[in-house]
Amino acid sequence: MKQIAARGSGRKGAFALAIGAVFLAGCTIGPDFTPPPPPTVKGYVPAGETPDLAPGGGEPSQRLAPAQAIPAEWWRMFRSPALDRVVREAIASSPTLEAAKATLAQARQAVAQARGGFFPQLDFTAAAERQQGPAFALGLLPSARQGLPVFNLYSLGPTVSYSPDVFGLTARRVEEQQALAENQGYQLAAAHLAITGNAVAQALAIAAARRQIGAVRGIVADDEKTLALVQDKFAAGRVGRNDVLTAETQLANDRALLPPLDQQLAAAQDALAVLVGKSPMEWGAPAFDLADFALPPALPVSLPSALVRQRPDILAAQAQLHAASAAIGVATAQMYPNFPLSASVDTAALATTSLFDQSSLVWTLAGGLTAPIFHGGALEAQKRAAVDGFRASLATYRQTVLQAFGQVADTMRALGHDAQLAAAERHALDAANDALDLQRVSYAAGKVDVLRLVDAERSAQQARLGYARAQAQRYLDSAQLMVAMGGGWWNDPALCSGCRGKDARMEGAEK
Repeated sequence: MKQIAARGSGRKGAFALAIGAVFLAGCTIGPDFTPPPPPTVKGYVPAGETPDLAPGGGEPSQRLAPAQAIPAEWWRMFRSPALDRVVREAIASSPTLEAAKATLAQARQAVAQARGGFFPQLDFTAAAERQQGPAFALGLLPSARQGLPVFNLYSLGPTVSYSPDVFGLTARRVEEQQALAENQGYQLAAAHLAITGNAVAQALAIAAARRQIGAVRGIVADDEKTLALVQDKFAAGRVGRNDVLTAETQLANDRALLPPLDQQLAAAQDALAVLVGKSPMEWGAPAFDLADFALPPALPVSLPSALVRQRPDILAAQAQLHAASAAIGVATAQMYPNFPLSASVDTAALATTSLFDQSSLVWTLAGGLTAPIFHGGALEAQKRAAVDGFRASLATYRQTVLQAFGQVADTMRALGHDAQLAAAERHALDAANDALDLQRVSYAAGKVDVLRLVDAERSAQQARLGYARAQAQRYLDSAQLMVAMGGGWWNDPALCSGCRGKDARMEGAEK
């Protein structure tokens, strides 16, 4: 009766310890993360310096549209079916996006693994042993002649172990892994934005290079005509050899402009092939031309308070900051006691045929406490390191926000300068064409020499080349502004599924 009472008392003590530990659960140690407050600035450039995107002079006008939502497929604003096909192919075939998706899936599995700490761990064990020694619990008694008996011992049964999350160690670990997974989700969005932005940029670079190559070829053709005229006059004895050399030099100099432009075109074509996940040998870029694109008349611009909730690089930095905050909680919780609980129900017998007899049943229920006492300052150093890591992540977040604002401001200013440049180049082209017409009439009447005609043709062709560059830059900077705004990725369900704060970001982007 005393033995039975002792066993009952032990069972009650273990249950009391388990219940007490469970009641203590829910006290989460460490700081609770709060996202940094939105910026107080209302714009990107000083008041009164908002760029004017209406160049006039027959050039297409643009305007900044603060209240306009950014579409997920922002590249369709250029109204080029060929561009849309290329961008979609890049999204579908890019190894960079494939790697980002796999990394995100890996991070999500790490979250699931961390969440396993909230639940009891159930295992099944089986053992077969051969022993020598007293086994009173199994009913074996040693004989005087044989000494200690030798016997086989078989056991099998389930084992349950559980550590109540008393001070929030598991919760903080899950929180940290969730923040890291969120960071990877934003890294995927950033990779998507980089792929689409670079694909558009390379397509526009192809169109710009082809337009400039066309202009240079026009210059070369005019040079060849001029040289032929000079040679005819030289043959007739009307001009000297120096005029012929001058025309030949001009032709050679203008021909030298073509190889660098051809290289720019080839590099853009090769880069676009890589973006769509193909080698340059097996994939050829479409023959993009600036005439195939439409300059977006309205360019959406989000407020700074919305930009920090929609740019993936800023959100990734915020998620990394969240993970650093949770790491402080992990380091802090490791300085507090742990209360491991375990239970097992086994059957143990000397023969396998007796394993399932009721008399072979053996069960245990245990509860414990593990409290750190002295670790040589390691736990305190670990916590201080986590705090320092949070400070570093906070500084990185602030720098990311500042760089984003600077990028938007630079692009907005560039668009204003692009409009001014396009108007100036258009005026220069019109003036050069008028001057060329006058020189041709004068040359036909014999009032001017051929060199003045050559100069007029060169000025006209160079103005055409500068105008082509100015046109292309307006398209490129328009695309760059969409990238700087975040590209509307939060409106794509494939990218934003499971994103925290999705509704808040969308709401902020529309305000």
